[in-house]
Amino acid sequence: MATVDDLKFQEFDDAANLLAGNPDATTISIDEPSENPKNQYGLLQDSRREEDDELLGTDDSDKTELLAGQKKSAPFWTFEYYQTFFDVDTYQVLDRIKGSVFPIPGKNFVRLYIRSNPDLYGPFWICATLVFAIAISGNLSNFFIHLGKPAYRYVPEFRKVSIAATAIYAYAWLVPLALWGFLMWRNSKVMNIVSYSFLEIVCVYGYSLFIYIPTAILWIIPQKAVRWILVMVALCLSGSVLVMTFWPAVRDDNRRIALATMVTVVLLHALLAIGCLAYFFDAPDLNVLIPTAAAQNGTIVATKTQ
Repeated sequence: MATVDDLKFQEFDDAANLLAGNPDATTISIDEPSENPKNQYGLLQDSRREEDDELLGTDDSDKTELLAGQKKSAPFWTFEYYQTFFDVDTYQVLDRIKGSVFPIPGKNFVRLYIRSNPDLYGPFWICATLVFAIAISGNLSNFFIHLGKPAYRYVPEFRKVSIAATAIYAYAWLVPLALWGFLMWRNSKVMNIVSYSFLEIVCVYGYSLFIYIPTAILWIIPQKAVRWILVMVALCLSGSVLVMTFWPAVRDDNRRIALATMVTVVLLHALLAIGCLAYFFDAPDLNVLIPTAAAQNGTIVATKTQ
């Protein structure tokens, strides 16, 4: 009875004779499976992994984009090093602004707009414009509310500029820093979590604040119902950018941790919007000192009005 080795040896002899007669002939082994089911499963997993990499980027790309400056040769104490963070043209900034105002469902903002060239130019000027828009609109809102009252005298509140700048820039930098640190920590715990770079997170938060610039200007309208409708619309648009960007980064983590992370991101974003509306526009009327009479010794007698 022929053994397996004999059959293989006979097959080898037949193949050798065939090649001797026809050198261009090819041979196949009939006992070789066309494709291993495990290989098929591996290919399927690879294709899914490629889809995730297409959405979030590979781990190598995250390492190279950590601060989007490590690939530059200029030392960090030179002007050229920081100049790379502002190396962006007007068309890119406008495209990113449109992407933050009109988010595309199912599209990742970082992968679609930021990852190719993250910048600080757009976030810096968006925050600066928002600071002055809120401060100036808040002063104008207070003026229009009391316009026509004989006991009211308009006094500009310049301190609102510094308060708005502190709140907005602290939010635009400290919250991304905390989120970046959290994602890096979770990345060390869960291997399949892809973390964004700090500069990418700053870009997302900076551009997501653009919608509040026209909203703050419209907050001048002295109608509370209109103001709250505007803030809810702006919050939904900018909040959806954050959710669609950061949810893919945490969805493979523990379900409770992922949901808690997204709830925290949305709540902090809502706290900034509602806080600005309540403090700069819906604040209670302050006592206004009105000069009523001049005393004989040159001092001014003032009365308080509500």
